[in-house]
Amino acid sequence: MTDTASAPLTVTARYLVVDLEGTTSAAGFILGDLYDYARPRLAAWLDEHAGDPVIAEARQQVIHDASLPTDASTDEVVAVMHEWMERDVKATPLKTVQGQIWAEGFARDEISSHFFDDVIPRLRTWHAQGVGLAVFSSGSVASQVPWFRHSPDGDLTSLITDYFDTVKAGPKKVAESYEKIAAALGVPAAELVFFTDNPGEVSAALEAGWQVVAFSRAGEPFFEADFGGATVVSSFDDVEVVAP
Repeated sequence: MTDTASAPLTVTARYLVVDLEGTTSAAGFILGDLYDYARPRLAAWLDEHAGDPVIAEARQQVIHDASLPTDASTDEVVAVMHEWMERDVKATPLKTVQGQIWAEGFARDEISSHFFDDVIPRLRTWHAQGVGLAVFSSGSVASQVPWFRHSPDGDLTSLITDYFDTVKAGPKKVAESYEKIAAALGVPAAELVFFTDNPGEVSAALEAGWQVVAFSRAGEPFFEADFGGATVVSSFDDVEVVAP
């Protein structure tokens, strides 16, 4: 494991881009509460929103990716999605459907988001000091926006400039995705910093020329992982992000 920073780390960046699961928020909450909310609603959502081009495309992607018959039943498609959920596969069509279900759940106040205690105060501070904030998560943009709108500390969407998922930017472990985000934000790679707990994402962002801070939080999936050359911290309180 890379040594954890022993003193507060100062990063100069025009934009901070954050991962969610394991970085700002507990993976167990997403894989537990949110997955449990979506799981029994998948079949009905696919059937009731069959006329939605986004859902129709997601369904066909599942059929293609799982090599199902082209006329596969909803039950067959959902069985694949349940299996992906059990293995926490970051499959775009699954994230698309889950995102719509979660967005409705947030709107109905049936679910709410989760953030580690150190996250929201620091995001507010950095935003007030002129640091731009964006999100890059495997969860769909449709779920990211209500995630920030329905936080334990109120609506945080005014803090966030842009949201990126695997449809909008590309796979999270591929350098080109980070290049695409930099272009969309209009910021040179060297003036961007990515916060993530995933070693593969650390490598991809570094390859794209970004600054990276790796998070090793106790109890999270990548606690004490090998993060290569990235500086490792355990809390947003261990970092100071300043605008150039």
